Amino acid sequence: MLKELDPYTTFFNEQDVLKFKINNTGEYTGIGAMVQRKEGKVFLKEVYKGFPADKAGFKAGDEITQIGDVNLKEYTEDASQLLRGAKNTNIAIKFIRQGKAQTATIILDEVEIKAVPFYSLLKDNVGYIVLTKFTEKASAETKTALLDLKKQGATKIVLDLRGNPGGLLHEAVNICNLYVPKDELIVTTKSKNPKHNQVYKTKFEPVDLEIPLVVLVDGKSASASEIVSGAIQDLDRGVVMGSRSFGKGLVQRPLNLSYGTQVKVTISRYYTPSGRCIQALDYGHKDENGKAVKKAQNEFNAFQTKKGRTVYDGGGVLPDVEIEETKTANITDALVKKDAVFNFATQLYYKNPNATGIPVVSDADFAGFKTYLKQEKISLDTETNKALKNVLESAKKEKIDTQIATEYKQLENALERNQEIELETNKNQIKKLLQEELIIRYQYREGLYDFYTKNNLEIEKAVELLNNQTKYKTLLKK
Repeated sequence: MLKELDPYTTFFNEQDVLKFKINNTGEYTGIGAMVQRKEGKVFLKEVYKGFPADKAGFKAGDEITQIGDVNLKEYTEDASQLLRGAKNTNIAIKFIRQGKAQTATIILDEVEIKAVPFYSLLKDNVGYIVLTKFTEKASAETKTALLDLKKQGATKIVLDLRGNPGGLLHEAVNICNLYVPKDELIVTTKSKNPKHNQVYKTKFEPVDLEIPLVVLVDGKSASASEIVSGAIQDLDRGVVMGSRSFGKGLVQRPLNLSYGTQVKVTISRYYTPSGRCIQALDYGHKDENGKAVKKAQNEFNAFQTKKGRTVYDGGGVLPDVEIEETKTANITDALVKKDAVFNFATQLYYKNPNATGIPVVSDADFAGFKTYLKQEKISLDTETNKALKNVLESAKKEKIDTQIATEYKQLENALERNQEIELETNKNQIKKLLQEELIIRYQYREGLYDFYTKNNLEIEKAVELLNNQTKYKTLLKK
């Protein structure tokens, strides 16, 4: 029943409710690692620095096979819940690393994942703040970072919301409030039921109304990230840079059910101060395949910012300065989705696990990656691949698959050849992702952010723009 609505209207069992609370606070008692289940196997996707999993020697890529007495082969529930409990609890874990079965014990401890895991003063007095999620402490941590950077001499700010999936709405409003006046409209929610219509304004005195500001977004910046970037853009308070954000503008409300469960129901949509709807896909209108419809560019509507600049809807936030080079190719997205980049990075890491300095991905490594894709027979589910598979399925149903077998094989071979070309075309993009994955293995997430401050195109362009105040003010029509 819920699947017929939208992907954000979901049922939460007791464990889901607990996980939802953890996401909002960023605090729990556990092992301090990101756990992922894929194709019936449970892996550690990332190990956080200084927490129990790290102290016990676990690494990203380890496959967990048993937690305590529970064999994960037969366990279909969320395995991460077995890694939570009272502080100082000892948990015996069996795992496989590079094909070798091993055993270790983890002692559970309090874990706090910061909303602002990194901030730094860059060259030319530019302060750089990374905000990864909108938890209950997001605005407080962002404020602390801003004040500290100003104390260090920052006269310009880059707020990095790339990859930020969102979180608490009021924290998005409070983060805008650091840069805009009290009583400023930040976001409106509109519903079919007028009682759910809400207007959200800033409630406090700001930290700095004048400091030049660039907000970085990408295709994974969603929800609360889009509220912040959309409001900063509509109020002409800063320049948004990067690539179009995700377009998640549907508001959910959790409703309590029996036995500690909940149903999270979509009740309204987000609108930026200019009146733009953030939502990209319209789940009220679906095509013949049951997929939600996305507006075509010629259907986008124009809106005016506070100072009269023209901005458009169409889902998500379109940056004031688009950086074409940052848009990932379809084949790159498919490689990430299939965990091909992650798994090959694990292989590269174990070739030299004690390396120091910034890891480099060579052309020989890239050639090895292409060989790995063939050996593992990794099928890349790009839109064209999916369409071709659908053709075969339809042909089987209509019993004409044998008649078109030759043509189908020719198309399949042509796609394989094209895949080779696409891999070469996007070689630098893929090598960059492999390098970033390796940096996380050797130097944790903090090391990656530090690497970005010296080796990231979007940050370079943001600093360049902030240093050219004429261009910055022209973009904002000041």
